This record gives sequence, C-alpha cells and structure tokens, in this order.
Amino acid sequence: MSLYDIPLKTLTGEPVSLADYRDRAVLVVNVASKCGLTPQYAGLERLQKEYGERGFTVLGVPCNQFAGQEPGSAEEIATFCSATYGVSFPLLEKTDVNGDGRHPLYSELVKVADAEGEAGDVQWNFEKFLIGRDGAVTRFRPRTEPEAPEVVAAIEAQLV
Repeated sequence: MSLYDIPLKTLTGEPVSLADYRDRAVLVVNVASKCGLTPQYAGLERLQKEYGERGFTVLGVPCNQFAGQEPGSAEEIATFCSATYGVSFPLLEKTDVNGDGRHPLYSELVKVADAEGEAGDVQWNFEKFLIGRDGAVTRFRPRTEPEAPEVVAAIEAQLV
C-alpha cells in the first residue's frame, strides 16, 4: 500500500487521503495545542500562506500521545487553531502516531530516517514529514522550526 492509498479522515470526520494532494508537496505534522512547541503553528501557517499557491500544503495531525497535550475535541481543536494562529491548512482527526494504535500513515512515515540517519517512533509533537510530489519523504524532528532553512529548502525543491 502506498502513502496515497491510506484512508484518512478530516477533523470533521470526512474521508480524505493523500491522493487528494498527489500533485502537491505535503508537510505532515503531528500537532498539539498545549505543548511548548505549539507556537510552531505560526510558522506552519506562514509556510502555507507563502507556498500554498505553488503546490504546497501543510497537513496537521492532532495527537494526544505526548503528555496529553492535545486533550480537546475536534471542535475545540479547530477553534483553538483558527482563533489563536489563524490556521487555514487542513487538519485531520486526532490520531495515534506511535504504539499499538499507530495510524497506518505513521506506520509508513516512521520508517523514514531523519538527517542523522535515525528512523523509528515520532519523538514528540511537531515532528514533520515532507512528502514530495514524487512521493519521497524527508523527516524533520520536532525542534526543527517549520521555517528552518533546511525545511524551506526541501519545500522549495518540490514546488512547481
């Protein structure tokens, strides 16, 4: 099964898949509203605004697996993201990224090594996976800011 075949659901429960974004570069990020890294939402939104029209999409994946830092309902998450950070990029339903209940999307993504050659479990909230227009995946760890030069360069290399 390719990444594009894995069924997903939006925050409002509508079916979606990465196939809907096949011709775009997609930055998949597990997000949380009560995390020290939550301000990264601002950088993610700036990336969406800057590159969205050029074939790029941020895809936020709320996750409550790290110290319970995303406890809200779908409606609470949507309200927080919109009111606090003006988030315009799509959000998926709350998802497990590690462990026995790991979503199939993350079962595939965690196989990808980061810049230091380390694959495996998601370390914390705001881990980033850039899925290129060619389907290749590049991984950035949580403390790498969304607008870090290496992230921006990887995104720009995928734009039309």
